[in-house]
Amino acid sequence: TMGSETTAAAVGQQGIVRRDPFAMLPFSGYNMGDYFQHWLNLGEKLEKSGVKLPKIFNVNWFRRDENGDFIWPGFGQNMRVLKWMIDRCEGRIDATETPIGLVPSYDQLNWTGSDFTAAQFDQVTSQSAEQWINELTSHQELFDKIGDKLPEALKQRREALLSAVSVAEVA
Repeated sequence: TMGSETTAAAVGQQGIVRRDPFAMLPFSGYNMGDYFQHWLNLGEKLEKSGVKLPKIFNVNWFRRDENGDFIWPGFGQNMRVLKWMIDRCEGRIDATETPIGLVPSYDQLNWTGSDFTAAQFDQVTSQSAEQWINELTSHQELFDKIGDKLPEALKQRREALLSAVSVAEVA
């Protein structure tokens, strides 16, 4: 259900969020619902067989402040978050559970040589329930494209997330 903004490389207006996971819709030879169901089935099969599945992390390096400037200082700083991810995978560090997943706290990242403040970290990692409700509601655009082949698991996950963020202000 990931969305991405159109760029100059895409036909049409720039800066419009479109629901086209991995920009694959124009290239898929069959219904994306079948494609998603294949990967859901494979994941379930592997999990049942005891295979250790990879961890999945989601970041947004492009959050903007009230002036429209990027909050995160840039590519050279990404290693701070990537190190936290590796530490999570290796079981060396905890995370804070939120309705949208597990997130780091400011003090869990190594800020040596940086002037990035806890307030900036809070700003770049904060989300509101209203923003998440709007985001999850917008997934209907993709769900409508997939039609009756939309895997039930995707519907259920979206409903669970909507329920979770509706009752709590997200981290």
